[in-house]
Amino acid sequence: MAMLEVRDLSVNYGVIQAVKNVSFEINQGEIVTLIGANGAGKSTIVKTISGLLKPKSGQIFYLGEEIDHKSAPQIVSAGISQVAEGRHIFAGMTVMENLQMGAFLQKNHDEVSKTYKDIFERFPILKKRRNQDAATLSGGEQQMLAMGRALMAKPKLLLLDEPSMGLSPLYIQEIFKIIKELNEKGTTILLIEQNAKQALSIADRGYVLATGVVQLSGTGQELLANPEVQKVYFGG
Repeated sequence: MAMLEVRDLSVNYGVIQAVKNVSFEINQGEIVTLIGANGAGKSTIVKTISGLLKPKSGQIFYLGEEIDHKSAPQIVSAGISQVAEGRHIFAGMTVMENLQMGAFLQKNHDEVSKTYKDIFERFPILKKRRNQDAATLSGGEQQMLAMGRALMAKPKLLLLDEPSMGLSPLYIQEIFKIIKELNEKGTTILLIEQNAKQALSIADRGYVLATGVVQLSGTGQELLANPEVQKVYFGG
């Protein structure tokens, strides 16, 4: 049984159909990536999995249970966390307060304390800046904070929406290294990325979206070697 299964998902914005009968699955322990140009429907799919949008048709199953009718808090409680495109950290709040927001649904205080320790070990810069206004962090530091905040909810499945957007090459390398390490420690990951080469290089499997439709799928290495993918995304 797949950890996450999306079946024939269609999502509309008003009269505009943003996603058209998309199907894919993620197995436990995988990194699966969705790649495609702006407007391909990638972020719409993530928001629908997270409960922020409701599908026009189709179904989403998580650990065998249909979740497309559930609220966003219910989905977070079930073990799915999203790092939104653009990071969306809370300005005017400290780094620590942002992390506390990620633990909002957690009830076990000892477990929350342990998670803070884990986050600060993984992201030492956040520990150093824990009393600083989150808005004053660099773009890369804000991305680490957004990831740390999502991890405070102890997700089994982490949805990453354009984590490299707007970052310097150095921070891009660091973020992808962290993604790989999180996966190796047991977190299953759905990665949404315009940086197709980077995403496919660490993904177990990938799906190529265009105008709301899955056009290609395969292992990360198969898609990296695909002439059509090379032509469209790598300029080859």
